Amino acid sequence: MRLFVSTAILALALPLAAQAQDERPFPKIVVSGKGEAAVAPDMAIINLAVLREAETARAALDDNNEAMADVIAAMKEAGIADRDLQTAGLSINPRYVYPQNNDGTEQPRIVAYQVTNNLTIRIRDIEKVGEILDQSVTLGVNQGGSISFVNDDPSAATAEARRKAVEDAMGRARTLAEAAGVTLGDVIEMSERTAPPPMPMQERAMMRMSAADAGGSVPVETGENNYVVHVDVTFAIGGGETPE
Repeated sequence: MRLFVSTAILALALPLAAQAQDERPFPKIVVSGKGEAAVAPDMAIINLAVLREAETARAALDDNNEAMADVIAAMKEAGIADRDLQTAGLSINPRYVYPQNNDGTEQPRIVAYQVTNNLTIRIRDIEKVGEILDQSVTLGVNQGGSISFVNDDPSAATAEARRKAVEDAMGRARTLAEAAGVTLGDVIEMSERTAPPPMPMQERAMMRMSAADAGGSVPVETGENNYVVHVDVTFAIGGGETPE
């Protein structure tokens, strides 16, 4: 009976010892790398809006429809494809006049209705951005003006940023290994964190213009889009020579 108990205790102790050994942290180096790639945009996305006001909602909507139809027709004449034109929103709102006194004897009065129609346009010929902005204001656009300069296919720039991020991480790991007097081993784990795409710029010049003072195309600078990739890499310590 004693022999059986001792054997059971020994059998239980061996797995526990092996488990404790497995849970011990192994030597490793954890680094982060960053890569960036800048490329000129090849497409612009703009948001334009037509706002019209009238005494009735019907009259405001009819006036707005006429102006927006002219804008859409002009966009198509400028070479914008149907797939690159999208209505982004339509709103009908009453405009109130509020009483000057606050004694509660008078209620706010509706004096007009405002109708706003938003149109999102993808411009694939980026050289036409200023011309299209100018023409749209002439045709009745009087709100909006946000511009996003983007790349139709950013995969090449993202791949370049990704390679630079890995190279940066490898260089950091080598420096740490050399400083610590250890050998850099195999890659144990790697993960990627991609930064958000470039943010849109606000083209405020368009909103200050009117059909009367439009003297030429709106000046637009496209600049460059910067794509950023971060990687987190875990290396084992030992197990081979430090990578060159």
